[in-house]
Amino acid sequence: MLPEPIPLKPTTSKPENATGITRPRRAGGPARFLTDVIVDLGLVARERVAAAVEEGRRTGKMPEEVLVEQGALTADGLSRAVAERHGLDHLDLGTFNPDMAAANLISIAAAKRYEAVPVGFLDDRTLLVAMADPANVLAVDDIALLTGKEIRPAVTSRDDILNLISRLTHLDDVVSSDMYEDEEEAAADVVDLRESADDAPVIRLVNQIIAQAAEQGASDIHLEPNGHEMRVRFRIDGVLVETATVQRRMVLGVISRVKIMSDLDISERRIPQDGRVGLTIDGHHIDLRVVTLPSVHGESVVIRILDKSAIVMELEKLGMAAPERERFERAFHQSFGAVLVTGPTGSGKSTTLYAALAALNTIEKNIITIEDPVEYQLEGITQVQVNPKAGLHFHTGLRSMMRADPDIIMVGEIRDQETAQIAIESALTGHLVLSTLHTNDAASAVTRLVDMGVEPFLVASAIDCVVAQRLARKLCQHCKERGIITADVLRANGIRSQFDMEAYEPAGCSRCNHTGYKGRIGLYEVMVISEEIRKLTLARAAGPEIADVAVRQGMRLMRDDGLEKVRHGMTSIAEVTRVTGTGAAPVEG
Repeated sequence: MLPEPIPLKPTTSKPENATGITRPRRAGGPARFLTDVIVDLGLVARERVAAAVEEGRRTGKMPEEVLVEQGALTADGLSRAVAERHGLDHLDLGTFNPDMAAANLISIAAAKRYEAVPVGFLDDRTLLVAMADPANVLAVDDIALLTGKEIRPAVTSRDDILNLISRLTHLDDVVSSDMYEDEEEAAADVVDLRESADDAPVIRLVNQIIAQAAEQGASDIHLEPNGHEMRVRFRIDGVLVETATVQRRMVLGVISRVKIMSDLDISERRIPQDGRVGLTIDGHHIDLRVVTLPSVHGESVVIRILDKSAIVMELEKLGMAAPERERFERAFHQSFGAVLVTGPTGSGKSTTLYAALAALNTIEKNIITIEDPVEYQLEGITQVQVNPKAGLHFHTGLRSMMRADPDIIMVGEIRDQETAQIAIESALTGHLVLSTLHTNDAASAVTRLVDMGVEPFLVASAIDCVVAQRLARKLCQHCKERGIITADVLRANGIRSQFDMEAYEPAGCSRCNHTGYKGRIGLYEVMVISEEIRKLTLARAAGPEIADVAVRQGMRLMRDDGLEKVRHGMTSIAEVTRVTGTGAAPVEG
């Protein structure tokens, strides 16, 4: 007798009906004909089923086969009926997100032979297996022997199973290594690993995790052991999503495989390490930056994915509205002065600067950058990589750059007083300086430089423009729903308003992985340094006082920019609140 379904261990915050799992209406009871179940579920009318039964008797086919051939019943509908008949869960693999670590517990050949794929872990001992035929007890027993787990079958259509197997094969095949150093030695490591039958599943799993992350547009992969197993999370559109669970026996192998790929010491587990590796995925090149961190539960790994083909180099496509873009462009097209872009880590500051450099990159200008790391290589621009081990810091590199006849200088980040001093002085000696700074808003950039030890008169004279930004998730254009945001909801989100607002809200579909969001868009505030703001800087005024003057002079706050994008259906009020904070902001009715 087939076991009853049990709840699936949640891996995300998605509602149950959005996971692709359909629970059976009843888990037990007397045996029923499959045709009766099809009628009870309302998939096909009883008269049509009766005709299919007669047709089956004449042709020797099963009635359900006749219904599918006639187009009266879909393959997915048939699998739903099979699941209901056996009291099992039904999986829609077009919606359900399979766990790659589970899928790799059996070979592709075995998955094809049994028409079954493990898709998740219910607990430490139980494996959820998607099957086309759950009555195939031999397949269930064999998969239990291969994996050493108890098997909980779930039903999906045969086409979905074959598509998933094809996708697993594709994800395994699309990743090819392109190591930076000593390629022959790196290739030998790969061959040695592949020659071991025990290690082959580990290599396949790591390849599939990386390929899946790139396919879904993830910016980071987090491999986090917890003492019993290791969870795999992707940062997609700025939010972490759990995608897989690596069982304990494979954890060390996965960590070692990533270390070998990035040329790190696999025997050293006590100190952090960082490395990099180049990969070709489906014909295009990506760079991986790998950082390992020792923790109480073992080494965790964070892999930053840098896809050069995905970077946006046009200001128009970053989401900057016309007034803000005109202010910004006017500032960075000047022949000298400093333009700063501020925001927290991961807010898209470097992308904004790259877009500005792309607009400035002409044959007449000598552009030099100093970055840590050089994330994207730009043709026609001299890019310098910070190397602390060799004594090349931001301030030392900046000094040398000043003697290299630059027209435009880009400093990846102003981190200390010495770098800030040199950058500001460079802006005052006839160079255009672009840089980033970590502050929450545009006005705070001025006070931050003063707090770092730069004299106020230098800051007031050198800074021409400050851009503050955040990245908000864009609403999925396929499933967003029009609605009314009440004044109460707006006030609860820190927005003072007496009127309701028409806007769009996230819904969720298979295209956006049921999050309601797909892609990201920038929220900006652009502060031009006026004569009044220069006087406030000299007087060491506080950030809020400077911000009030900037707003009076036409600066639009990030929150207001976000609200405008909410009105135009680009993002949601919840996203604007999440990325800009909860402080109250006025909004016109």
